[in-house]
Amino acid sequence: MVSGTRGTVIKNKDLSQVTWLRVGGPADLFFMPADIEDLIKFLKMLPNKFDIFPIGVGSNLIIRDGGIRGAVIRLGSGFKNISFENNKIVVGASALDAHVASKAADNGLDLTFLRTIPGSIGGAIKMNAGCYGSYVEDFFVSAKVINRSGELFELSSKDMKFSYRQCNLPQDCIILEATFEANYGNPEALHLKMKNQLVKRDETQPTKERTAGSTFRNPSGFSSTGEIDDLDDFKAWKLIDDAGMRGATCGGAKISEKHSNFLINTGTATANDLENLGEQVRKSVFQKSKVKLEWEVIRIGETNP
Repeated sequence: MVSGTRGTVIKNKDLSQVTWLRVGGPADLFFMPADIEDLIKFLKMLPNKFDIFPIGVGSNLIIRDGGIRGAVIRLGSGFKNISFENNKIVVGASALDAHVASKAADNGLDLTFLRTIPGSIGGAIKMNAGCYGSYVEDFFVSAKVINRSGELFELSSKDMKFSYRQCNLPQDCIILEATFEANYGNPEALHLKMKNQLVKRDETQPTKERTAGSTFRNPSGFSSTGEIDDLDDFKAWKLIDDAGMRGATCGGAKISEKHSNFLINTGTATANDLENLGEQVRKSVFQKSKVKLEWEVIRIGETNP
C-alpha cells in the first residue's frame, strides 16, 4: 500500500496509546514521518480512498472506541526544531508548547502564555490556544503547511482568520512549522512568571489526572485572564457547577472535583463514557442556564456498533 518511507508505518495501531485520556480504537494506518520529504512521499503514495487525520501529542483529543478509518499522521522528532532570529521564533509543529515557552524565555522573548498550555505547537495554532489574556493569534506570523496531495504552501495570519478556539486551517492540511514574533523581556523575570503560573495551575487544575485539558469553550468567548477583574459569569466551569455536575460520573469517566471543566479518565473509562458524560453536562447546563456549551476537546473517529 505505502512502501519506501523512512518513517514508521503501522496498520491497525491502537490509538489509546497516543492520547492523554488513554482511550480510542485502532487506526487503519498510523504514520510518523522522518521529515518533511518523507511526509511528502507518503502523501503522494497514499491511495485517495484514505482521509488523513493529523494528531499531535493527543492532549486535546477524544478518539472514539471504533477508531479511525483513514491514515493518522503524527509528527515526531523531525518536526521539533526551534530557532531564533531577533524577536522571531521558528518552531516545528511537534515542539511542545511548554518547551517553546521556556526556550523563548532563555532568549529573552515572551511566549510565557504557552507554558501552561498542554500539547504541541501544531495543535495550539489550530485551536488558537490561549490563557492569561494572550492567544496564539497575538504572536503568529505565518505557518508552513502541507495538503493531502503533498503540496507545500504558506499561510499568513490573515489567511488563518483566527477566532476564539479556532482558525481557518483547511481540513486536509497539516501544519509543519510556524513563525512567531514576540516581545522582549528579561529571561529571569520571564522564567519566574512561568513558575508562578505553574503553581497557580497546579493549585486549581487536576494536573496529576488523565485529562484532555479544558473540556468546553467558555461561552463568554475568551479565556481566563487570571486578573482580579476576571469575572466568572459565563465561564464553562461556573455553569457546570451551577448545574450540579461537579464530580458527576459515567462509567470510568468523571467530572473533576478540583476543576469542573475537566473530564477525567479514572482508569477504566471508554471514549463512549467520556463523551456521554460530556453530553450529560451539556444537557444539564442548558436545563439550568439555557446556555449551550460547545466542546473544546476534539472528538473524532467512529463509535463501536
